[in-house]
Amino acid sequence: MVGSRVHSLHHRHSLRKGSLARGGPRRPARVPADHALHELVALCRALFGTVNEVEILRLAMDHIAAAGPYSAEAGYLTVGGDLVPSPRGGQMPALAVSRRVRELAGQDGNVTVPGRPWGRALGLRGLDGLHGYLVVTSRSRPTEAERSLLAALVRHTAAALSVAFTYRRRREDALELHRLRGERTVLQRQLISVVAELSYERAVDAFMAGVAASGGGEEAVTRALHGLTGLPALVEDRFGRLRSWTGPCRPVPYPEPDPVRQDEMLYAVARQAGPVRIRDRLITLIRPHGEILGVLALVDARDKADEHTVLALERAAASLAPELTHLRNLAEVELRLHRELVDDLLAGTDEGSAYARSEAVGYDLHRSHYVVVVQWSDRTTDDSFARTVGRAASAVGMRSLLSLRSEHVVLVVDDRPHAHALYEALARETGTRSGTIGVSAPSDSLNDIPHHYEEAQRALDVRRHSRDRYGTTFFDELGLYRILGPGNDYRELETFVQEWLGQLIDYDSRHHATLVETLSRYFDCGGNYDETAESLAIHRSTLRYRLQRIRDISGNDLANVEDRLNLQVATRVWKIVLGGPG
Repeated sequence: MVGSRVHSLHHRHSLRKGSLARGGPRRPARVPADHALHELVALCRALFGTVNEVEILRLAMDHIAAAGPYSAEAGYLTVGGDLVPSPRGGQMPALAVSRRVRELAGQDGNVTVPGRPWGRALGLRGLDGLHGYLVVTSRSRPTEAERSLLAALVRHTAAALSVAFTYRRRREDALELHRLRGERTVLQRQLISVVAELSYERAVDAFMAGVAASGGGEEAVTRALHGLTGLPALVEDRFGRLRSWTGPCRPVPYPEPDPVRQDEMLYAVARQAGPVRIRDRLITLIRPHGEILGVLALVDARDKADEHTVLALERAAASLAPELTHLRNLAEVELRLHRELVDDLLAGTDEGSAYARSEAVGYDLHRSHYVVVVQWSDRTTDDSFARTVGRAASAVGMRSLLSLRSEHVVLVVDDRPHAHALYEALARETGTRSGTIGVSAPSDSLNDIPHHYEEAQRALDVRRHSRDRYGTTFFDELGLYRILGPGNDYRELETFVQEWLGQLIDYDSRHHATLVETLSRYFDCGGNYDETAESLAIHRSTLRYRLQRIRDISGNDLANVEDRLNLQVATRVWKIVLGGPG
């Protein structure tokens, strides 16, 4: 119906244009009042038949002649508080017209258009403000009736725009309401999720608090964490040694940690906030007050961990921190008691008091003991190194009391140490083999411990100044060197050896011979030809030949008591202190 009305308007408008083309007057013909009203009514119905503001303005501009001898010069719509021109026939309004319309600031006013004696800019106003402008011109001055019709068309156009604006606003409001309802739904879901998360967090906190209060220690925490996550849970000390594992797939034996890689891992995890994934493990540090006491981890080879897994791991670490702090404090107290007792034993103390104090720390001083001193050239001798030595000693089964001196760590142990076990354990702990260990002879009396401490230092000193300076040396294996007191100048020893064995050493070096070794074995076997030849796996005649060559080259007589003693001492120093051949 609206389309037919608009079509009739276009048809009648075409007829008028056709009459003009057949020689009628150039200015729009005066339309009878009743006919104009009929066309205006049809146009108004078309205006209210659409809710598109641009289409409403176009209809009003295209059919402005329904109100009289008018032409529509320009039309404007209010968009975002600004007047936006509507193109007509692909042409934009003249700049002077647009400038004049904006100067009117919402009021009606005259507009000057070249060739048009009459022009007006008419505001399209509604209850909620200015919707736009219609700029109308005429080649003749309109009559009063034509002005009334134009005013009616402007009012109807403004009313149609008001309806369209209202419709658009309601549609926008409906869309905004729909959007807000969607946001509300999302926020409600988020709130429900947050409430659920808080409930889960409170449940985990309460559960872990109960585990911590149970006194089950590390085992109880890993059991609880495994139960919450379904993943294998483990605790390592800060050096990478396993303390507790709950769940399947535990490596047997557990891998020996690499100190350098362990430090790199701790540094990488410490730099991040929260748990960190390293290969198949989700790792967090147990670090109260900034000090790393251990590592809590989940084995997650399939990468199944979610935010609940991470939360459980964090809460488990928090519940374990007080336990490890307590154990650390106990260890420090025990270490301090050990130090005080060892310091008193090394200085000499009352036996009754020493026995009572040793029993208080769970150590038996009634047995024979050895004093062990440990020094590592690239490690500072501090509390951290002392704890490292204590761990290594425990790892190889040594029961000990421990103390710290300025240059070395001192152990009092209740059994003869293995020749290599402690050294190898410390090499693994420190990641370097640049260490020296001295062990005293056995002590059966507490009063002898200061003397045996000197023996251990002497054994350490001898090893440090030998060519093979790293390893373990026992005082009771020093032989002749036991009589050489502390503080001797090792250059003098080298001079002594050179004086008595220098020619033989040079001969061996030039001819790839073993005359010095032969002489050393000869003295070790007490001058017995058969034993010496057997130990060297040579014939007696070969031994006799070598001994004669030794006499000839060195110029020393083995039958001379003084020469024999000096040669024997020189071979011992050459073998024990200077490292033998090479």
